[in-house]
Amino acid sequence: MKGRILIVEDDATFRGLLGAILEDAGHVVTQAIDGAAGLARLRQESFDLVLSDLKMPNMSGLALFQASRNDPAAPPFVLITAFGTVEEAVAAIKDGVSDFLTKPLKDPATLRALVDRLLAEHCRERRLEALDEAELAGLPPLDILFAGKAMEQIRWLVGEVAPTEATVLIGGESGTGKELLARYIHRLSPRKSGPFIAVNCAAIPENLLESELFGHERGAFTGASTTRQGKFELAAGGTLMLDEIGEMVLPMQAKILRVLQERSFQRVGGSREMHANVRVLAATNRDLAQEIGTGRFREDLYYRLNVFPITLPSLYDRRDAIDDLAGFFVRLHCLRMGKKISGIAPAARDSMRAYRWPGNIRELQNITERAVILARGEITNAELPDLVRVTEKGGGNGAGRGVREVLSGDNGLLKEAQRQAIMSALQATAGNRRLAADRLGISRRTLQYRLKEYGVVDEEREE
Repeated sequence: MKGRILIVEDDATFRGLLGAILEDAGHVVTQAIDGAAGLARLRQESFDLVLSDLKMPNMSGLALFQASRNDPAAPPFVLITAFGTVEEAVAAIKDGVSDFLTKPLKDPATLRALVDRLLAEHCRERRLEALDEAELAGLPPLDILFAGKAMEQIRWLVGEVAPTEATVLIGGESGTGKELLARYIHRLSPRKSGPFIAVNCAAIPENLLESELFGHERGAFTGASTTRQGKFELAAGGTLMLDEIGEMVLPMQAKILRVLQERSFQRVGGSREMHANVRVLAATNRDLAQEIGTGRFREDLYYRLNVFPITLPSLYDRRDAIDDLAGFFVRLHCLRMGKKISGIAPAARDSMRAYRWPGNIRELQNITERAVILARGEITNAELPDLVRVTEKGGGNGAGRGVREVLSGDNGLLKEAQRQAIMSALQATAGNRRLAADRLGISRRTLQYRLKEYGVVDEEREE
């Protein structure tokens, strides 16, 4: 991998030689004439590696190394030493110096190999720090991820854009698998050895999102007792996914636009320019073009994100994939629970294919997990929720026709199913009626009518 390298060396000839070798290898090189100048550079911008002479006037290489350790994102450090001071350099390794390089330089290959190794090791360390449960869980098999005819075009588009550095905007309803698709794009990209970090912009309070993304300096605000790296730093060399970016407030949208345009940012409370060595993928379940019209989303940011749009189909539009997806989830849950289930009964499969799946694949996964818990030998209609199952004659309680049809019905058998579906949607969206209506696949007016009918008249939450 290629990196941003700072060379600190008081010998101009040797400094120039090192810089030329590394620039020829494709790295971005910055040079400083002594330790004080090197420290100033480290405080102004971010680097992936530092090469510093051990013996320099004003500030030694070891003093520069120790001063640089105050930052949690401090880069790997290599001390350059003459043969007479090798023992000092070896001793410094015990204090955390990554390696040392002797001068005069034996050959350019020695320098290139050392730099490549340290950059690769640093990238692996960042990736391990960024691993979370979702990453450890891995991706489903490709025939499951792209199951269904509606996903054939999606798979082709992903294959075309993944090897590039293009920003991808992934659209689709909640639960359609936008994060999984982003992870797959990352794994097909040249950045696959780097970390993949997903940030749910809707799940982080507005006043904390800037610090979460860009990090903060010690003392930046009340409670900031230490310097903290943000997601843009942790994802360096890899991919950062901004999930539910349509929920981001306008001031933060302006900051994201600056990062995409200038490839740099500053921590909260800091003045140092940090290099954003990340590929950005974004996802939303909102119509951002419509959000622009209402003034809730910046048009310039939209065009920066919408370089390569991919819209995932709803699960109802992938009904030819429901058998494969449900079977995969049953096997997965059985493996995790240590249960043996022979499969899904034909009537239960019919119910699943007929249901509209307002929660999409996420809802299917949850329902199959519930069914595996309840089932004995085979999953039947009896293990499916009321909203999903239909009777053997195909009539039943109307649940198989989907939430929209259930909510539009008025017979007595549907009343409780209606109420439960609406209350569950409101709970899942923290009382946001607009999002709840979208989740249910009904108009907001219909939702308000039903709530009035149920006697729910408390003040609604818009955002």
